[in-house]
Amino acid sequence: MNNMKIISWNVNGIRANLRQGALPLLLSQEKPAVVCLQETKISEKKLAAEKINFPGYQVFFHSAKREGYSGTALLISDKLKTDKVKVGIGLEKFDAEGRIQILELPKAYLCNVYFPNSNHELSRLSYKQEFNEALLQYIKKLDKKKPVIVTGDFNVAHQPIDLARPKQNEGNAGYTKEEREFMTRFLSQGFVDSFRFKNPQKIQYSWWSFRSAARLRNIGWRIDYFVVSDRIKKLIKKAYILDKITGSDHAPVVLEID
Repeated sequence: MNNMKIISWNVNGIRANLRQGALPLLLSQEKPAVVCLQETKISEKKLAAEKINFPGYQVFFHSAKREGYSGTALLISDKLKTDKVKVGIGLEKFDAEGRIQILELPKAYLCNVYFPNSNHELSRLSYKQEFNEALLQYIKKLDKKKPVIVTGDFNVAHQPIDLARPKQNEGNAGYTKEEREFMTRFLSQGFVDSFRFKNPQKIQYSWWSFRSAARLRNIGWRIDYFVVSDRIKKLIKKAYILDKITGSDHAPVVLEID
């Protein structure tokens, strides 16, 4: 990799995002080598009908079987000249939701992941725990071959610094003991949270509820990450959040790495 800029963004519906012109504007302003999208909410059937494309980029979608739900996409600059994209981890209960794409780069694997939301009543917490474990084991196998960059909406705020109201949200979806402990264990397996590595004390968020003018008041959460293999953390040039970019309830997050 040579000073590569990668952007990750939960677009909360790619068609709604495109109607606002948000994603094309981001591409023209930032000129990333790769963009990882989550929660595209578009089926294979709708994709074929709408012919979504972006000049200068190859586009790979991994849609959920359920209409209008979940889904991921990769936009890869034509300059990279690669199509080594794999979808899923070989487990139907997770792959059917279109949550994982793996791009093989010359010196690393880039994993675009939309982690499950455990839901307000925690009805999907056990599903998320299973997903987390399966994904971690898969990533550890990849990491034995090449360093790994895992990005996406993790749907968890790891530490109190990562959300505006930690005490009020204790035990709520995205801030349960189980989800936070998994993130701690994930990082302990030889990985680093790039944003926190480069910005140890910075308070900045990547998601805000649509309710109560949360974004305007900056009552947010940092739940979108770039996690990289510890052995390449010295190659991280910058890790930051484009929190002025609109078009979703999430902000794009960026990794610049050599």
